[in-house]
Amino acid sequence: MLNKFCKKPLYEVTQTLARVATGAQPAELVIKNTKLVNVCTAEIQEGIDVAVAEGRIALVGDASHCVGDGTKVIDAAGQYIAPGFMDAHIHVESAMLTVREYARAVVPHGTTGIFMDPHEICNVCGPDGVKAMIEDAKGSPLKAMANVPSCIPAVAGFEDSGCEIGPNEVREMMTWDGIMGLGEMMSFPNVVGAEPNIHGELAETLKADQVITGHYSIPETGPGLNAYIASGVRCCHESTRAEDVLEKMRRGMYALLRYGSAWHDMPTIIHAILDNNIDDRFACLVSDDSHADTVLNDGHLDEIVRLAIREGLDPIKAIQYVTINPATCFRMDHEMGSISPNKCADIVFFDDLSNIQITKTIIDGEVVAENGEFIAEMTPSKFPDACYNTMHVGEDVTADSFKIAAPSDAASIKTRVMEIIPNHVGNYERLIDLPVVDGSVEAKPSEDVMKLAVFERHHATGTKGLGFVKGFGFKKGAMAQTVAHDAHNLLVAGTNDEDMALAARTLIECGGGMCAVADGKVLSLMPLPIAGIMSDKSAKEVADMTEALDAAWKEMGCVINSPYMTMALMALACLPEIRLTNRGMVDCRTFEFIDLFAE
Repeated sequence: MLNKFCKKPLYEVTQTLARVATGAQPAELVIKNTKLVNVCTAEIQEGIDVAVAEGRIALVGDASHCVGDGTKVIDAAGQYIAPGFMDAHIHVESAMLTVREYARAVVPHGTTGIFMDPHEICNVCGPDGVKAMIEDAKGSPLKAMANVPSCIPAVAGFEDSGCEIGPNEVREMMTWDGIMGLGEMMSFPNVVGAEPNIHGELAETLKADQVITGHYSIPETGPGLNAYIASGVRCCHESTRAEDVLEKMRRGMYALLRYGSAWHDMPTIIHAILDNNIDDRFACLVSDDSHADTVLNDGHLDEIVRLAIREGLDPIKAIQYVTINPATCFRMDHEMGSISPNKCADIVFFDDLSNIQITKTIIDGEVVAENGEFIAEMTPSKFPDACYNTMHVGEDVTADSFKIAAPSDAASIKTRVMEIIPNHVGNYERLIDLPVVDGSVEAKPSEDVMKLAVFERHHATGTKGLGFVKGFGFKKGAMAQTVAHDAHNLLVAGTNDEDMALAARTLIECGGGMCAVADGKVLSLMPLPIAGIMSDKSAKEVADMTEALDAAWKEMGCVINSPYMTMALMALACLPEIRLTNRGMVDCRTFEFIDLFAE
């Protein structure tokens, strides 16, 4: 596989690298006096120099003979250096930033490469949206390697998104520059069941000699998991139990241990490794979804590495989980993931191995961030017009749009309610008696039950799903968001129909985003004009808007972590137990539509 993400391909520069390594030609950059975290041998080597030319490493060892008149010399003064960190599974859109602004936020934290799955924008804008993300990435030093979205919509027949992706689209997109593999294969029942269309997507990926990334979200480690892996899926980020991680690694699947803004699985599932005497070459640390405020305030992969070390993971292993392991997972270890001759010169500096704080980031031999500041030159992002004005809701939304007719004359009705699990992607099906008022089933804030609605917003079909959700703690008001995985339809939740209608109309008028409403007033609004899921503002501005939105949610009574991320999954029909889409309520264990009422 030819790597197009380094400054120059290796075949163009082998002679130069050989001359620099022998001292026949001076290096462009020499880093002296380092403590090298050697991820190839899991050891620390002190007093190591690194010589760089043409964006690649020419020599590791004593580089005194590589210094010439034009050589830039960086004295590390005993600092640690490690390969640049790589995130093996990330949705940039979840930060609500363009790729360039995302780079501005994460590169100072040592992230030099990401394997992004742009299926969020693809659900709204189709392949053109994916192409726009790849083009945007080209203006950034961050190596944003893209996977072709696989499940658009996420679960065919159960929801409506902006487009559909099948084997023909996968075949075409696999030829694009910047593509590394197939995005997370969420339709695992169809993989296990050998459904022809889904296996057609797998086949097109394998024909292109690319990597298939996975999403096996059920707690099953027997025939189903084996069938999934046998179909060519190489990695999975959806483990929520330590035993899932262990069995996936035992079967040769890369286990991507997730810790993002809202999904805090890693501290639990890393015990598959900490509590067992196993080889951990198949383990990676990933973020999956992180908001801008999380990255700016806490960090990115550097923070996940710190947390893993606090859980008891050896620091060198933790660094391997974000360097050589993800590089090997994507079959890029011959080019990236280690500080060794011929590899891309992607290098991070830090002082303390047990509490890693990045002081300098180098990509392709160029210093791009220092002391927490992004210093590379970068022009603003520019997305095509087709990525704007994407709100096409097929009805005038009023309070009556949220009425749920009761099936009987009883004073209450036993109703299926989705109960969230804070900091995790799953939910529970609960049967709760809800009140009936004037023939309509109502929310029950006293028991933390809100009404929930999903409006199709891509093709003005007028379809919508109505239901109930529990666990957010709302005492009043409503929220709406067009960040609603994965179809990104208009999602509205609230304690009363009037505030829900105002929240929905607010987003329809501004082109999509997130908002919080209470007592007939908009408390906070975050416009997301790019596909209704991304801002054209800076990372700092988005972080500030996110914090304002969080404050509004708290004012309404919600105290859970990153509630908008948890809310965004209420419509994702590939996560157990039950979900609500624009077509109705889905049992995500059996993949069948189910009645809202249990009686």
